[in-house]
Amino acid sequence: MFADYPAALRRKLIALRELIFKVADATDGVGRLTETLKWGQPSYLTMETGSGSTVRIDCLRKGDGYAIYFHCQSGLVDQFRRIYPKTFRYEGRRAILFDAGDRVPARALGYCIGLALTHHARRKKVRPSAS
Repeated sequence: MFADYPAALRRKLIALRELIFKVADATDGVGRLTETLKWGQPSYLTMETGSGSTVRIDCLRKGDGYAIYFHCQSGLVDQFRRIYPKTFRYEGRRAILFDAGDRVPARALGYCIGLALTHHARRKKVRPSAS
């Protein structure tokens, strides 16, 4: 899945992958992740539990950067932007961007990943029940 990426970028993406799995393992209700390709990008789904929104990672089309992508209609990136307005560089409503030389703030990014992996479960909890 990562063999076609340049070595330096491959290491960065594998580090993101490892963080995604670490967060999933440490987060109640997420269950085992499914790793697949969506739109040619390594993607991580909560198929076992349905608890969250898909998380994708890939290189940027231009330059030597990379990104972690979230469903653009989920509101997740807007939420991340409110929590971490200066910690990350964002692309619209769908991605957190990194330059090749950036140090990834793992604790903050892990929190964002956890929110994504529990997005559906949290939404179900706040919906009023029909009586």
